[in-house]
Amino acid sequence: MVVLVLYQLASGWLMSRYPVGGSKLATYELHSELGLSILLLAILRFAWRLFVPNPINDAQAPEWQQTASHLTQYLFYGLFAMLPLSGWAMWSAIQPVEPLRIGGVIAIPPMPFHTLSPAWQFQVLDWAESLHVLGVVGLSLLVPLHVGAALKHHFWDRDDVVRGILPEIRDDETAPDHTQYTPRVG
Repeated sequence: MVVLVLYQLASGWLMSRYPVGGSKLATYELHSELGLSILLLAILRFAWRLFVPNPINDAQAPEWQQTASHLTQYLFYGLFAMLPLSGWAMWSAIQPVEPLRIGGVIAIPPMPFHTLSPAWQFQVLDWAESLHVLGVVGLSLLVPLHVGAALKHHFWDRDDVVRGILPEIRDDETAPDHTQYTPRVG
């Protein structure tokens, strides 16, 4: 997810500097597909969080750090929803010919802005673009804050917060004994 988000920030910034034409359109299509994929992943991750408790134990952290941690998590979920939805609204307001696709496969139709007058469609486009830019600024501030907090926990506090984020790596006592493996022959 991190790689997708960083790509989205970079491609959105680059795309705004491209002249109108093929490169901008190709980048926009990929940017849109990945944005909707991030929305889908965020929904799945949020649903997972409802049933599986957070792996990070922050009970030893001061209350302000616990509050900051939870607020950051909620802001990420909000931005992961707001950015793709505002992008989808922008795309829908320009009356597209082709549907957006998730992974190039699942077609997502435009929002029903075609029923609005051209003036209202332009207003929706303007509002959605403002929300999108606000979300990008928020995400651009939140990502380094989040990385900095993780590094602080790992190097300064020397706690297990970063290890709780990473995939579980078993130590030698719990790892399977591969010395007992006997390969089959023929």
